[in-house]
Amino acid sequence: KPIENADKIEVVKVLGWNVVVKKDEFKIGDKIVYAEIDSLFPEKEEFEFLRDRHFRIRTIRLRGQVSQGICFPMDILPEGNYEIGDDVTKILGVTKYEPPIPACLSGQAKGTFPSFIEKTDETRVQVLQDRLTKFKGVKCVYSEKLDGASATYYFNNGEFGACSRSLNLVKDDRNTYWQMVEKYDIESKLRKLGRNIAIQGELIGDGIQSNKYNLNQSERRLYLFNIFDIDKFEYLGYEEFISIVNQLDMETVPFIDTDFKLIDDIEALIELSKGTSALNKNTRREGIVIKSYEEINDMGERVSFKAINPDFLIKYKE
Repeated sequence: KPIENADKIEVVKVLGWNVVVKKDEFKIGDKIVYAEIDSLFPEKEEFEFLRDRHFRIRTIRLRGQVSQGICFPMDILPEGNYEIGDDVTKILGVTKYEPPIPACLSGQAKGTFPSFIEKTDETRVQVLQDRLTKFKGVKCVYSEKLDGASATYYFNNGEFGACSRSLNLVKDDRNTYWQMVEKYDIESKLRKLGRNIAIQGELIGDGIQSNKYNLNQSERRLYLFNIFDIDKFEYLGYEEFISIVNQLDMETVPFIDTDFKLIDDIEALIELSKGTSALNKNTRREGIVIKSYEEINDMGERVSFKAINPDFLIKYKE
């Protein structure tokens, strides 16, 4: 599609993403190589044009048009037979950008993230058109996605543990993950539940993701968004999640709508992601997380995904 007052660029649609490209570089139906935002390219000659961006793909706005990702013609790849959907990440040497870990969250690893719990990563809505269509009309809830650090706490067969997004952490009172255990009395509360369970939430506050909510160090908080039944290896539905959060006397992330019928319009879901944070009206909302009211897991396909606010990504250069 054309961009108003732009002669040399236009916008193309790749899956659910809008991407600004050179005019007439591609035509509808072309096979292309596409990389999402947060792709980190190697420092090679063919990617030298990305040096001023530190080789990282971010959300940007060009002539008023939001652009998310980057497109290449097929000749960026070595010769071969490539099909739609092939993962060429390793061929190109692309990795995923990970922000540096702040000192308050760094800790000694006891091991990798436990295999008896699902990790907290949510898929971006732009790649889920088929799933949206399949589950259109399903009752869902959606909550504000807070911009912090993912934390998981578990009680399993008598053992309690605290985890970052990727690691099981050694107990350390200087570490914010473990400070939350004391602040909320998490270990004692999970033991009292009398079941193998994990709670997952977002840590926010001073020293975490630039502290966009303007909390001081003593106000660091944990907001829960998932509870995982370890024995069943599945997440709890909304009602049971809320019931257990109340038993734990803890807080959830801000819920915006608890009776939302899923739609299959990606652009409309991105619009829903926009707005200000319930925690601080002067902070843009990072986005939303949409989940089915009752847990659905159809052959590994959950109705649980995120829609990120592009205005947030542009403001904070993410």
